[in-house]
Amino acid sequence: MEAVATLVLVLLLAVGSVLASAAAKVSKVPAPLLLVAGGIIVALVPGVPRVHVAPEVVLFVLLPPLLYAAALDSSLIAIRTNARSIGSLAVGLVLVTACGVSVVANPVVPGIGFAAAVALGAIVAPPDAVAASAVARRTGLPRRLVTVLEGESLFNDATSLVLLRVAVGAVAAGSISAVHAVGDFVIASVGGAAIGAVVGFALSWLRRHGVPALVNTAFSLVAPFAVYLIGEQAHTSGVIAVVITGLIMAHHAPVDADPATRLTDGAIWSTMQFLLEGAVFALIGLHCRTSRGRSPRRPARSRSAV
Repeated sequence: MEAVATLVLVLLLAVGSVLASAAAKVSKVPAPLLLVAGGIIVALVPGVPRVHVAPEVVLFVLLPPLLYAAALDSSLIAIRTNARSIGSLAVGLVLVTACGVSVVANPVVPGIGFAAAVALGAIVAPPDAVAASAVARRTGLPRRLVTVLEGESLFNDATSLVLLRVAVGAVAAGSISAVHAVGDFVIASVGGAAIGAVVGFALSWLRRHGVPALVNTAFSLVAPFAVYLIGEQAHTSGVIAVVITGLIMAHHAPVDADPATRLTDGAIWSTMQFLLEGAVFALIGLHCRTSRGRSPRRPARSRSAV
């Protein structure tokens, strides 16, 4: 029965994504906002079962293909040209936001501790740029600003996840060292970029040397999950590894792949990105009631303490 319920949920999320896309064109409201609002409304309907998605599913199943699809749709040259702006937002702004949240959280939540407050800041620091870029395109912002916004969205999750890993490790150890934290951050970032580059160039070489189109497509579908897993198992940033692999594949695609292969890959990843993004935003709304149900409550006073 649990498998049937999961299948029904997947089908409903797919149908909801299609309906939200159609409604967005009519109402001129970004589809992500409609999906979140629809998920909240459905979650608050009496009798609707609560939806809970394990964090591992988000990190290892939803995140890698979304990042890979976004990277395939990006330009390595444009990101390199705007590297300073993208880096200041994806790294600097996320770190400043996380530190700001930690400073506010300490007096608001007594006893939370600095490391736990930094972990909380790392969770809420990275903005989601999918809805923002949709609004940016509709309002006619300059192409460079849209490129910076989309490039930042590729790397801000990496900054947040690495910072979260360091903060959680500090919570477990009971202390945090600035030197150790910076070292872990640099190692995770550089290591993830190196793994992504190696895999990206390897896949590019295979595609350039006459691998059949069907095999190329299979490699493309497996690549984000494999690269992310390799990066995480090597204690580096799986997010950066996936993004670098996708950027290299997109940059070399006009030379490596024939038009039929590029059209097939483009159609597959556009469809997957459309469905996964819709599912993620709908799940955010559906988790509304679950989050409310798990809100902390004050413990009841025992009679002996009265």
